[in-house]
Amino acid sequence: MKLSKRQIIALLIVLASYAVAGWFYPQMPTQIASHWGIDGQVNGSMSKFWGLFLMPFISTFLYLLFLAIPKIDPKAKNIREFQPYFDNFVIVILGFLFYIFGLTIIWNLGYRFDFNILILPPFAVLFFSVGVLIEHAKPNWFIGIRTPWTLENPLVWEKTHRITGKLYKISALISLLGLLIPVFSFYFIIIPVLATSFVAVIYSYVLFQAIKRESKHS
Repeated sequence: MKLSKRQIIALLIVLASYAVAGWFYPQMPTQIASHWGIDGQVNGSMSKFWGLFLMPFISTFLYLLFLAIPKIDPKAKNIREFQPYFDNFVIVILGFLFYIFGLTIIWNLGYRFDFNILILPPFAVLFFSVGVLIEHAKPNWFIGIRTPWTLENPLVWEKTHRITGKLYKISALISLLGLLIPVFSFYFIIIPVLATSFVAVIYSYVLFQAIKRESKHS
């Protein structure tokens, strides 16, 4: 199977995570801090092996899944129309995981910082990337806002994805406001995304019903 340049970049990110895990393995404590609460304090840990290799394993699974989606989707032809945007998103999400993985290693080496503040910029990049992908997504079964109404009507799909993509980009900007109010940084991440998802579902339903009423009257 021939990989595109973007897919090769994504693969290199996955391989780099294994290399980093192997390099730092001897330097890590027996138990590794692996989870931080909304207050920025460590509230979870795991063994050294899983603390170092769980993220590479997750990245590997996601990489293989993202490779498979364009091949197994019945609407694969539609995915090929926005494949570059999809591949860019794969790079961003794997880069995001690698960044979080790096922060975890640095913390366990003894350096201290505000974890929640440092993850705000990459979250903003991730949300913006989601917005770009959604704006360009064509109807398919795996990628995008897949409600019964977007899947049923191509116009509902198009309009819902157009507005949702913009909302995700706005969410990216809102998440950065958490840098100004660190104590509420978590809420600047989660609330805009939940609101965007809620709006997408409601909008697709309302639009579908409006189009349905129009077709009855015409």
